[in-house]
Amino acid sequence: MIEAKNVIKTFDGFRALDGLTMTVPQGSIYGLVGPNGAGKSTLLRHVTGVYRQDSGSVLLDGNPIYENPAAKARIADIPDELYYFLSASTRDMMRFYKGFYPRFDMARYKALKDVFTNVDERQPIRRLSKGMQKQSAFWLALCCRPEVLVLDEPVDGLDPVMRRQVWSLLMGDVAEQGTTVLVSSHNLRELEDVCDHVGILSHGKVLIERSLSDLQENVVKMQIVFQEREMPQMPEDLEVLHVSQVGRIHTLIVRGNATDVTNRLAAYAPILMDALPLTLEEIFIYELGGEDYGIREIVL
Repeated sequence: MIEAKNVIKTFDGFRALDGLTMTVPQGSIYGLVGPNGAGKSTLLRHVTGVYRQDSGSVLLDGNPIYENPAAKARIADIPDELYYFLSASTRDMMRFYKGFYPRFDMARYKALKDVFTNVDERQPIRRLSKGMQKQSAFWLALCCRPEVLVLDEPVDGLDPVMRRQVWSLLMGDVAEQGTTVLVSSHNLRELEDVCDHVGILSHGKVLIERSLSDLQENVVKMQIVFQEREMPQMPEDLEVLHVSQVGRIHTLIVRGNATDVTNRLAAYAPILMDALPLTLEEIFIYELGGEDYGIREIVL
């Protein structure tokens, strides 16, 4: 389990992490989402032990990660900007990784040649295309057999077929090995397919942290046609996040359980009413819309 407790990190007077607290359950795929500048990459560099926090703690199974070789040997990382030795090939980096990852699996390295067939393991990684560099990174990281895999925009640059292949491998490791995956991405549609926990960051803090199912059950989209063209006054204790209207159809984004919200709105005797689940992208927009973006008037 990964825990961040009251983490503060400041760069030249700018507080990138501002008392951030987060828990990533063991064996989960945890999606980290937030607007640009929210602190996602900074947090991931703390989890991998690259940065030392100004205060607070970042722990793996109760042990500090920073300057802890035993903890770092359990963590593999694919950052947004890949870094390798200048002339190193995938084969060279395999030998390097093998030297300090105790669980490095040579049998898997050979088997994954049949997956990453476009990657020439003898060619310097810097000469590969962006997509093939990402494939090389996944090839090496998966062979480390890490207990924790930290990914920052992991499938950026991969074609759709390879994206599906990579996610299949990752999910297989989670199911079979109990690997914990912490992934940051702007591709919310893709995260929705693979994550079971989600943390939403803003201004260096985790605003919301829940399982994806709980998050989706707590906000509902209601499409309603009332007897009159105009929408009646809603109760003050009904937390309506957004209202829009197209013709006679009113769309309400309401915080709460779909059944409870439906029962309350039924009191207005609508002609038509339908409760729809929100996507992770819609939840992200409406949770952060009032704080960071002037986007509440988007057309759904």
